[in-house]
Amino acid sequence: MPTAIPETAHSFEVFTHYERLQWKVSDLDLGNIHRELVQPAYIPLVKGVVMGEATSLPGLHGFLSEFDDDYDCSAFVAVWAYQELQHHYAFRAWLRGVDVHIDQARIEALREPYEAGVTPSATLTTNVISEIIVNTVYRALSEWVQEPVLADLFLRASRDEAGHAREFLYYLKRRLAQHPHELKSVLERIHFYVTSARLNHPVGVYKHQRVEQMRGYETVDDVIDVYLQISPPDALDRLQAKLRRMLGTAVGLDLSRNSAIRHAMADLAVAETPVPEGVS
Repeated sequence: MPTAIPETAHSFEVFTHYERLQWKVSDLDLGNIHRELVQPAYIPLVKGVVMGEATSLPGLHGFLSEFDDDYDCSAFVAVWAYQELQHHYAFRAWLRGVDVHIDQARIEALREPYEAGVTPSATLTTNVISEIIVNTVYRALSEWVQEPVLADLFLRASRDEAGHAREFLYYLKRRLAQHPHELKSVLERIHFYVTSARLNHPVGVYKHQRVEQMRGYETVDDVIDVYLQISPPDALDRLQAKLRRMLGTAVGLDLSRNSAIRHAMADLAVAETPVPEGVS
């Protein structure tokens, strides 16, 4: 049984909103790809995107297991997973349009479900981070690539990812309101991603870097590298600041500086330290 039953089904509102905005792969002008504008760098880039988007099924599997007491969140995740699978097939369709093959054996190797997070709130936090990163990256790539069908696809996917980030933030905030003891795991997860000298994407950390069959093949890390190469020098700092700001709204704390995250973690540790008997 759920620990707290929501008064309304937020996923129902999300579903109706997404249904109004949902695009189809057939909306893309795949029959008129401008091959003369397809630069060699686009092929490994899009292959990395395809491999990143291929992990929605293990993500869905993990979510449904971890949130087996939350129908509303699970229903949203089902909608989310469909859209992510659509991205996978849309970018794959663009590759097919330029006669590039994807090794299905490597896709199959990604099927194993993700491990459960330290807490459900930590899992939600990871997905918020994932969606914000790809929203930012895809938006930049949509402006960089010169082939118009691919640029359109990156823009459509970027908009979808922005919506996903918004909804995962909603469920994270709701989860923390019901389970405030999970805040520590959330802060630890935020700290890992926003203090790194490298822009890490959760798919790379928890899937591509761990699957033997992905060695030597294009991954989400290659997509991140292209983004950083085409972006201003402060792109990493700006993206990590965005992560701190948006996640700070979910946890109700000012996380505008990395030191603020460390202080919040320290304050929690003090609050959780039992006071010895006889000490007032």
